Amino acid sequence: MGIFADQILMITGGTGSFGHAVLDRFLETDIKEIRIFSRDEKKQDDMRKEYNNSKIKFYIGDVRDIRSVEDAVKDVDYIFSAAALKQVPSCEFFPMEAVKTNVIGTENVLTAAIKEGVKKVTCLSTDKAAYPINAMGISKAMMERVFVAKSRTAKDTVICGTRYGNVMCSRGSVIPLFIEQIKTGKPITITDPNMTRFLMSLEEAVDLVMFAFEHAEAGDIMVQKAPACTIGTLAQAIRELFNDKNEIRYIGVRHGEKKAETLLTKEECMHAFDLGNFYRVPADNRDLNYEQYFENGKIEKAALEEFTSDNTEILNVEQVKEKLLSLRYVRDELEY
Repeated sequence: MGIFADQILMITGGTGSFGHAVLDRFLETDIKEIRIFSRDEKKQDDMRKEYNNSKIKFYIGDVRDIRSVEDAVKDVDYIFSAAALKQVPSCEFFPMEAVKTNVIGTENVLTAAIKEGVKKVTCLSTDKAAYPINAMGISKAMMERVFVAKSRTAKDTVICGTRYGNVMCSRGSVIPLFIEQIKTGKPITITDPNMTRFLMSLEEAVDLVMFAFEHAEAGDIMVQKAPACTIGTLAQAIRELFNDKNEIRYIGVRHGEKKAETLLTKEECMHAFDLGNFYRVPADNRDLNYEQYFENGKIEKAALEEFTSDNTEILNVEQVKEKLLSLRYVRDELEY
């Protein structure tokens, strides 16, 4: 953490699950200050009482309002841009709200960061941005295009991003829902048991952001090689951990859901770099002069065709149980 010594870090959307995970990682380091920027004063007050740490400073504001962002960004060295509307169904019904936060809000953060001379901004994206079929994914795909475009012209601010799959036990995720249904004696509601999803803990999400922070160049998108499982396997693992005998109810696929998620598209695989536990997708930094590409293309075949939740490592029930037991939330729920 030496790179953060005496530095100021700002987290937009910092009262969410990711913000808590970052705080847990950073508060015992020699970082000077962590600014939590969000619009929910109740969550900020809860966090202030929970941590009671003078390194944490709270800023009420909204990424949709560039003036509030500019006030918060003054003297900041680094930004993790995590403010977003993340739930697929709500974004389907209110797509322009997703645009306002995920696209315009990100642009506001980047514009303010460049203006104030922030050293590096890491934007958080999602697997749903690859081959997007829903409003949330489309807005996140546009967010990626915005930060890549901004990265081309930002001279003193390095702008990069991460793309990752489902973060277990994050806000609105299915694991807390399944556990709540079990504890209240309700049927477990499963959309499609054969649907696959990447699995990542909050700590692994922070690891990815930190890897991007340390290694990503301007315009890069960094992807972690996450495992996956079927929704049926996930439900079975949770049922076994909690000794559940409740009914399983299949409810069908919801608005805007895919059977499998994609972290790297076929097109991205053509120029992605394999970095061991991660992939790096560099920005396409061609300008609008495309004449040379009409006659000269790229013919070599990529080693990886596509990186999806169907062709990554698929975990079985026992492996998923082991991963679930690594989560403090699940351990706490098992005790009560």
